[in-house]
Amino acid sequence: MIKIELKTLKHDKKVGMKCENIKPNITEDTMFLENGKVIGFYIRDMSKYSKTANQLADIADKELRSNRVPKTEMRRSSGLLEQNKDKEVRQYSTILGGVAPKPHMRRDYPSVSSVHGVKTAQTFVKAMVMLAKESENIIKDLMPEQYEIQKKLIEEYCPKKYRFTDLFTSSISNFNISANYHVDNANIKGCVNVIIAKRKDSTGGNTNVPDYDATIDSCDNSMLVYPAWRNLHGVTPIIPTASGGYRNTLVFYPLSGFKKYVEKQ
Repeated sequence: MIKIELKTLKHDKKVGMKCENIKPNITEDTMFLENGKVIGFYIRDMSKYSKTANQLADIADKELRSNRVPKTEMRRSSGLLEQNKDKEVRQYSTILGGVAPKPHMRRDYPSVSSVHGVKTAQTFVKAMVMLAKESENIIKDLMPEQYEIQKKLIEEYCPKKYRFTDLFTSSISNFNISANYHVDNANIKGCVNVIIAKRKDSTGGNTNVPDYDATIDSCDNSMLVYPAWRNLHGVTPIIPTASGGYRNTLVFYPLSGFKKYVEKQ
């Protein structure tokens, strides 16, 4: 595995700016270091570390694309012009695990995603929970110190009933969704996210971190583990190259919004 010492560079990207189509420059298994400390890693093919993770990702991806799993659907442009016409792609997402309070939506209390109670979605839910646990095993192997730190932080910040697994409060599956530049400020500082990619007949969907001039390849069955609260980042447009082409990400993350409820458990 390649080791890269990340060095901060100047750039003109800001929160809310569109992430343009950028060719990935991180395409091999890579360990990310800052001041000599490992802060994340990229695996191009999870089967090198866990064939079970690959199998679970396949199941979760298939189930998400079926009509058995509830989704929040959107309709957006891919962001690129092709033959003078802006190509549209179908986009949707599904959240699992803990849902933090959202006072602005008149819901000032935490909850668990309603998808867990949908009978037809049980295969998807189980596959995602097992996939998160497999991801945790990989983190434990490659970043043992991070594993222990994050486990303690989750215990400190989130009651058991709102946790998805030992290292994560929540999960989201994003189908064909790119993202403008942002920082995941709602995450627990000191923790990492996991982003697993499934794709077919499409390009783009790569994660760009302008602070380091790093664009990580979002190839099929890849895994990116990174502290999303640390840096500005965005996702490049997803462009189908054939009918039915798509890119789906299975994401596990730790939210800080449950902390005040720990004492009440």
